[in-house]
Amino acid sequence: MTGNLYVVSGPSGAGKGTLLGLVLQRLGPVWLSVSATTRSPRKGEVEGVEYFFLSNEEFDALIAVDGLLEWATVHGERYGTIRKEVEHRLGQGIDVILEIDPQGAFQVRSKLPQAVLIFIAPPSLDALEQRLRIRATEDEASIRRRMATADVEMGLRDRYQAVIVNDVLEDAAEELYRYISGRA
Repeated sequence: MTGNLYVVSGPSGAGKGTLLGLVLQRLGPVWLSVSATTRSPRKGEVEGVEYFFLSNEEFDALIAVDGLLEWATVHGERYGTIRKEVEHRLGQGIDVILEIDPQGAFQVRSKLPQAVLIFIAPPSLDALEQRLRIRATEDEASIRRRMATADVEMGLRDRYQAVIVNDVLEDAAEELYRYISGRA
């Protein structure tokens, strides 16, 4: 038996992590993929839990053998999804969820066409900007960059099998749960 592969993406601040946190509590055996990164661990981060921490040489070696389903450089560090980690679990019949950006989602689909892409959208770009400001983790320049990226990403949502608008958190979580659990 083969597990299902779900790729959840959308703009920063749309609530992907929050929704997945609610949904994962209700799902059966499922693995939320752990990304690899070339950045150093932050205090309290555990290898294989928050990230797989790799040297630049290890990351390059994975790229050379097509060992990453997707990867990108973000703020000078590289992040990616280790192919064998995902394929191993899928081969065991375990469903896998990746929470990655749209660029990565399309890379995954090109390598594993059975991947189901789910886009988490804010109710509007204005609402997204308000969320980014409320969480107060970004400076003004970062908010402007994230909003410009969000505008582009919102234009990609018709390339996904499902679009879930995260307006009312509980409703969006229920819709995501129903989609992933096959009850939609």
